[in-house]
Amino acid sequence: MEELKAAKIPATFARTIGISVDHRRVNHSVPTLTANVERLQAYKSKLILFPRKVGKSKKGDSSAEDLKAAAQNLVSSTFPIAPYAAAVTERKITSEEKNAPSKYRELRTARSNHRQAGKRAKRVAEKADAEAAAKK
Repeated sequence: MEELKAAKIPATFARTIGISVDHRRVNHSVPTLTANVERLQAYKSKLILFPRKVGKSKKGDSSAEDLKAAAQNLVSSTFPIAPYAAAVTERKITSEEKNAPSKYRELRTARSNHRQAGKRAKRVAEKADAEAAAKK
């Protein structure tokens, strides 16, 4: 809906010209929003709207010259999605990074220690009680 508003295309009109509208969709980054708005505006500029009734054109319909010059186009080849630039650049892995323990293993060990903390504390307390009882 944000993209349609930015491209100045009403949602009801968008549905009639082949643009799917999802009111739940949310943009999380400005570059994708602007790229999608540009794509919508390009689509709208190349769109040729034929009148519903022959000879009775309305405000949004294309001109007679455009209608005569109209040719069938495949939408996928006319409006390709351009790939985004890579956000991560390549670099060599340092020896420090190679020899460091796995972050996955660190997280799993920390999670396991957190979950088993109570049992381990209980076991230590029982062992201390058993030693105290054995000394008496």
